[in-house]
Amino acid sequence: MGRWSRQELEDAFDRYQQVALRCGPAQKWDEFVDLFTEDCVYVDHPRGVIGGREALRRHYRGLFTSFPHTHLYYYPVEWYMVDEERGWISCLFYLRMADPGDGSIHQTPCFGLLKYAGQGLWKCEEDMYDVNALLRMFERWTEVKRRCDAEAAKR
Repeated sequence: MGRWSRQELEDAFDRYQQVALRCGPAQKWDEFVDLFTEDCVYVDHPRGVIGGREALRRHYRGLFTSFPHTHLYYYPVEWYMVDEERGWISCLFYLRMADPGDGSIHQTPCFGLLKYAGQGLWKCEEDMYDVNALLRMFERWTEVKRRCDAEAAKR
């Protein structure tokens, strides 16, 4: 038996997803970053390791204020597993762009590992994705967005 119940882990993961869904479209990530402990570790395999909540906050404020990341704010979860003994959640979610204007979906998969610290906070997140697939998705989305914006301007 682990330190936390399956229900506590599930509730914390549900909250994590709900807060991300609120913060992404608003482009205000402080509430999301506050779901992590002060000494948290965030591992983004293509970008490296970020240590501490305030460094994570700076990372989110910097990354998600630059195009096209300003339009990357949906993270639907396809599946997840709860490891009650360790207090871990592993999942497959998608890095999904906002609608470019034609209703098309532009996304790429990401495997995530969250390590729980208790009291609704996470001590670690590790994300693994194919950076080249992400860049190709950005390129395709940008092309569609430009086309949709040009068509809308003609109307």
